[in-house]
Amino acid sequence: MPIEVRAATVFDDVKQVLGPKRADANVCWCLSYRVPSKENRTLLGQDRGKRVQELCGEDPPPGVLAYDGDEVVGWAAVHPRAGTSFARNRKIPHVDDADVWSVWCIRVKPGHRGKGISHHLLAGAVDFARANGAPGIEGYPVDNQGQKVDLTMAYVGTRALFERAGFTKAADTDSILNGFPRVLMRRDLRSIRR
Repeated sequence: MPIEVRAATVFDDVKQVLGPKRADANVCWCLSYRVPSKENRTLLGQDRGKRVQELCGEDPPPGVLAYDGDEVVGWAAVHPRAGTSFARNRKIPHVDDADVWSVWCIRVKPGHRGKGISHHLLAGAVDFARANGAPGIEGYPVDNQGQKVDLTMAYVGTRALFERAGFTKAADTDSILNGFPRVLMRRDLRSIRR
């Protein structure tokens, strides 16, 4: 069955990918770049999940989910850059004033990795941004030059993943993750190409 990517409107499905094993655990829930840092620091335990549940009810929802049949197998956070901390990030430059969207987290559930789902998620994030009127979309992956990236830090993606999805390098950044420099990758969505 082909992988299908849909808007993340079903909180229970988002929870399967991002939620903790223990309800009171302080996991990211992909909020670190999505909500203001002050709010992010005050959200603890179950309040983090409740905030994500609120975001799932907003228009647009906080990202996209990949499904293999009825099973949710992955997540990608995608939102207008203006509504993320990337709008104010000192280490990630703005290459222009376009109202681009950002994709900053790609996560595939254990047991489903190595099957190309991250490619589906990134393509779905692009389609989601385009469908919501974004003139462009950017990501901030590591430029690991083929070297192994620690699994806990792989959520930002790699330059090669973004290049295969039609993104091109728009700028260097001052951000380093897992010892690798991050680059700003951009894809224009005003054209019809997929």
